[in-house]
Amino acid sequence: MAYPKIRTDFSQIPSPCFVLDQTRLRANLELLSRVQRETGAKIICALKGFSFWRAFPQVRGYLPGATASSLNEALLASREMGGELHVYAPAYGDGEIGAILDLADHISFNSFAQWEKFRDKTLAHPRHPSPGIRVNPEYSQVETDLYNPCAPFSRLGVVLSEFREDLLEGVEGLHVHALCEQNSDAFEGLIAAFEDKFGRFLSRMKWVNFGGGHHITREDYDVGRLVRVLRDFRSRHPHLEVVLEPGEAVGWRTGELVATVLDVVKNGMDLAILDVSVSAHMPDCLEMPYRPDILGAGEPGEKPHLFRLGGGTCLAGDVLGDYSFNVPLKPGDRIVILDMIHYTMVKTSFFNGVRHPSIATWTEDGRLDLHKEFGYEEFRAKLG
Repeated sequence: MAYPKIRTDFSQIPSPCFVLDQTRLRANLELLSRVQRETGAKIICALKGFSFWRAFPQVRGYLPGATASSLNEALLASREMGGELHVYAPAYGDGEIGAILDLADHISFNSFAQWEKFRDKTLAHPRHPSPGIRVNPEYSQVETDLYNPCAPFSRLGVVLSEFREDLLEGVEGLHVHALCEQNSDAFEGLIAAFEDKFGRFLSRMKWVNFGGGHHITREDYDVGRLVRVLRDFRSRHPHLEVVLEPGEAVGWRTGELVATVLDVVKNGMDLAILDVSVSAHMPDCLEMPYRPDILGAGEPGEKPHLFRLGGGTCLAGDVLGDYSFNVPLKPGDRIVILDMIHYTMVKTSFFNGVRHPSIATWTEDGRLDLHKEFGYEEFRAKLG
């Protein structure tokens, strides 16, 4: 797909700030909508990856709903997006299950023990939420165990050896998730493993949820293959509703994190300290690890001036990485970190009391809407 260009004038944006571009978000949503039309599958927004709730009205214009992993996410989806609400969590607490059932259209249980515990309450609920079981196909191409739901000894989903066919009465769907920002070839492999292990149960089901990790809006994603794979699956199981729930595909390349150089120090190389934190504001860059692109910067050796960019906390490893620039960095320079809307805002913290980035939107008519600035009161409130 052809992506709209990234805006280059960031002078009016406060620092630090997450800023979403509605034009680029619409481009992603149009592609996801096309996949829905061509396959008959439903694509819903996973809030664990994209919870920029001020954009939910725009999302709701293309996608039928959202998936939540907690009561708070379910409330956010219900109040700010509307539409269908699918819920899955590794375990539900007694104090929250009632409120979740009040909101959910689909609810997936991670184990048969949880299904037995909450079956009567689920089946008796006047909303009639459709219950499902998450299964583990023991297949995945995810290389980083931190993000691999099917790694050895994973707590996520029921493996075939523990599957309880005798407890399927009332269960209407199977939920399977084994991808992480992957292409459609990995999805095709997942479907083969899923059908091999659990296919014999599908005739008893009404729906299948293939989870997230489908990187549909990435430039090199094979959308044609995805369409073929989904059509083939639906031809084999025409009675099933098929659901995909990506988060990163919704927010992919839709916005930036704008930062400022606070200081430059030397210790064997040039070190720039920013007014954002890697560990507090973009933790995937440490956990994955993931090296984001920076507007106007290059790889080490590509441009004449090399700098290591670090965050403003006292954590020694709060480091973004090494980048080269055409001119030396100095205090006050803007640093625009690309693709910082999915799996960033949803994972931020107030570690070290470092100023939390503001939140803003570039509207499609070119205006900047500054939605939220954070200060001491938010930091204090988080701590009790």
